[in-house]
Amino acid sequence: MEQISVHILAFNEVEVLDLSGPYEVFSITENENKEKLFKVSIVAEKKELLHARNRFPVFPHLTLEEAGVPDILIIPGGYGAEEIEIHNKILLNWIKEMEPKVKILASICTGAFLLAEAGILDGMEVTTHWMDQETLRKNYPKIKSVVHEKFIDHGHILTSGGVSRGILMSLYLVEKLVGRKIAEFTARRMEFDSFL
Repeated sequence: MEQISVHILAFNEVEVLDLSGPYEVFSITENENKEKLFKVSIVAEKKELLHARNRFPVFPHLTLEEAGVPDILIIPGGYGAEEIEIHNKILLNWIKEMEPKVKILASICTGAFLLAEAGILDGMEVTTHWMDQETLRKNYPKIKSVVHEKFIDHGHILTSGGVSRGILMSLYLVEKLVGRKIAEFTARRMEFDSFL
């Protein structure tokens, strides 16, 4: 059985739950034979200790060069996305390069700012954390509209609201890729009632 590969981007000041929430969802998802259906990796520009929000330590599995092309690429948000990595041309170019190659590119929270800065969201209806929707709208006028939704699925590209919305979107992707029954069981294991 070939696992679906999921890469979650990490960087300093990433929102903790934007990173760890999807990691938990995909890494515990199993079929009825208790086979793991997803192979989850944390990727970063360098293989070194990072500090998510409030000094939460994160050590990536893979560098951008080692990562290859996953089936799913998740771009989390947080202060590090909208204030620091937004100026990181290496990271932005990598995201832009990955976009046509991956099956699904999904942002969580202000990870949408990185997609917008890379020009990926032009002409699209998108969402982000409710506190940042006006800024996204103002800073990226080529975006069709910024709306208040839990998540928005354009097939190849998804955007979600903030923090716990990333868990909801990840469970939705599990449902989309491997079925409702498995997604519901994963949600029950996590006791994430919002999906059930």
